[in-house]
Order: sequence, then C-alpha cells, then structure tokens
Amino acid sequence: MAKKGNRVQVILECTEQKESGLAGMSRYITTKNRKNTPERLEIKKYNPILKKVTVHREIK
Repeated sequence: MAKKGNRVQVILECTEQKESGLAGMSRYITTKNRKNTPERLEIKKYNPILKKVTVHREIK
C-alpha cells in the first residue's frame, strides 16, 4: 500500500556539469514536502566529478 502524505522523492542533478558537457552526471536523491515547497528545489551539493560544491536542481 502506498504512503499517504505530501512527502515525495525528488532527484537533484548538477547544473554546472550539464552545461560543461563532461561525461557522467552527479545526482542525489532526497525528499521534499510538496505542500511547503511546490517549486523546484535548488541546493548546493558536492560534485565528485568536478571536485567542488555546485548547484543541484530538481529534475522531473
């Protein structure tokens, strides 16, 4: 049976690496409350391929 509530799993993808065209992709999975944050998340996370902290944006 599915869980009830506003919490959903989202995938965060690195924006800098996507623009640079390097192979591979830095992605993180997290949860968010759909009711409190209806817009897409933008969080600074570590990118192991670029070896620095970059902005990760929620993808659909």
